[in-house]
Amino acid sequence: MTPAIELCALTKDFPVGWRGARVRALNAINLTIAPGQVFGLLGPNGSGKSTVLKIAAGLLEPTSGACRIFGVEAGSFEARSLNGYLPDAPHFYRFLSGRELVNFYGGLSGLRGSELGRRADEAIEAVGMTPAANRRVGTYSKGMLQRIGLAQAIVHRPRLLVLDEPAAGMDESGVAMLNATIRNLVEDGATVVLTSHDLGQVGQVCDRVATLELGRLMRERAVGEVSELTAESYSI
Repeated sequence: MTPAIELCALTKDFPVGWRGARVRALNAINLTIAPGQVFGLLGPNGSGKSTVLKIAAGLLEPTSGACRIFGVEAGSFEARSLNGYLPDAPHFYRFLSGRELVNFYGGLSGLRGSELGRRADEAIEAVGMTPAANRRVGTYSKGMLQRIGLAQAIVHRPRLLVLDEPAAGMDESGVAMLNATIRNLVEDGATVVLTSHDLGQVGQVCDRVATLELGRLMRERAVGEVSELTAESYSI
């Protein structure tokens, strides 16, 4: 079975300052994520979680090593077409309505005509944003932005959904909606990879988790192997 994500000695350096100095964000990470599951990345701020997701989504190129999405190089056109992505702090066009936003991203994903409208309506309904779909994005709260951001990420029914802190700013009902949406997508055959500081949510929705620290993979395990996810998970 082809992995949903395969990281092979994945390394990422970022330049710092003016003298050629570099900081290593990821250090030779090897990780295989099987399809059809919810996989969580844990770790403190600066551990490299978001960098992994951005490389998987094709937004960053690795310094060395490889990241493959269903067997093809991340960042390629084919890999991008398989992805849906929600960043940790989305910045959308404020002058668009929520519906126009989801239609826009659906069009970028290749949807057209009546299918685009139908898929957009389905995605908006799935995240509970139908009543506010015709409001301008600039009037949305943080939690509403996360909801509409999730809608644009799933409108084209991606095989791989990449979510960076998707529950940020959401209330209890929003988190419940998010978890239900994630599980429905997996039941339909998708793979979901997410980061979260909400360990309760991770325990509820994830099948497996991996812990990163200072750009290194520290441990990978099934959620069922852990009696309780606590803050200690960040240092294992």
